[in-house]
Amino acid sequence: MQNITRSLKNLILKRLANNPAVALLGARQVGKSTLAKEIVSKNSNAIYLDLELDSDLNKIINDPELFLSLNCDKLICLDEIQHAPEIFKTLRGIIDRNNRNSQFLLLGSASRDLIRQSSESLAGRIAYLEVDPFSRSEIIDYDFFQYWIRGGYPKSLLASDLEESISWRSNYIQTFLERDLPSLGFRIPAVKLKRMWTMLAHSQGQVANYAKLGASLDLSIHTVKHYIDILEQTFLIHVLKPFHNNTKKRLVKSPKIFIRDTGILHSLLKINELNDLLGHPVLGNSFETLVIQNILLKYSDFEASFYRDSSGNEIDLILEKGNNKIAIEIKASTAPKLEKGFWNSVKFIKPDQMWLIAQVDSTYPGKDGVIITNLDEFLKNKIS
Repeated sequence: MQNITRSLKNLILKRLANNPAVALLGARQVGKSTLAKEIVSKNSNAIYLDLELDSDLNKIINDPELFLSLNCDKLICLDEIQHAPEIFKTLRGIIDRNNRNSQFLLLGSASRDLIRQSSESLAGRIAYLEVDPFSRSEIIDYDFFQYWIRGGYPKSLLASDLEESISWRSNYIQTFLERDLPSLGFRIPAVKLKRMWTMLAHSQGQVANYAKLGASLDLSIHTVKHYIDILEQTFLIHVLKPFHNNTKKRLVKSPKIFIRDTGILHSLLKINELNDLLGHPVLGNSFETLVIQNILLKYSDFEASFYRDSSGNEIDLILEKGNNKIAIEIKASTAPKLEKGFWNSVKFIKPDQMWLIAQVDSTYPGKDGVIITNLDEFLKNKIS
């Protein structure tokens, strides 16, 4: 597999230099272990344990105090830490005794419970970073359409051919439902969650209608929200909140839901190649997902939302930081046009910058200050 430099690596090293512990969170198979092993391999005073392996788990679970004390001078990397949640209290004692940074690098696949367990025990001692599938910036030299179809999971994107990529993604979905979920402590029927996941794929990027989803799946609204929560906790979907302000203007209050990786989205919908996608109703929302996920990765310090009011006026993505608002519209077209709903929304939002991201060849100015560009060119810019 090709060696691709992850943009998060330097930030991990920086966080380790300034914190006793760093936790890397993310979905299975996004490259957390590969990234951690690379960091450990460059550190002669580091040790790596994979807690999915009984041999490694037994080293620490039988007498965690002894093992951690014997290796107290090392950077200890614990992969799949959710398999040993009981050691968090021991970690705290070791961290406080050693009184130094760069003691533990923790990797986990379930976010909320892992954060809760670690934050309760390691408050003020741990920093959190999320590891995602490859961003477009990391693989800018790869074919854009291959990235779009296969998604950013390393073993899917870098598979030897399309058939292998399709097979890997299909197996990933099945393994997640049948093995990973139970191992993470989620006791729900795999068949029902698969149906929910697939329904969300068909309604990709649309405003959530919990009642409609529940009726289609014969589930209560409470259960629908619970299943969505599980998929969000395990980093497989993204819930984009609606824009909110304190005026009396009637705005949509439900979030939009996206399958985070377009390769997984296409697998759920049996979309195998570009021609399949071009003739599919999800084309526009698939492209929107690709763009939004990459923007959110690069601009994680911005607050992100979408705008839609009761009249149907909308903007695909709003980024906010301080008093600065950036409006971003996304079109899969090679000849994009902004519609009346965008301009009506702009009158209300009053953004500082306006962008239209589409499948165009170059960047050029549009009407009333809108900048029209493609995803690769947008990601090269630094907005503030």
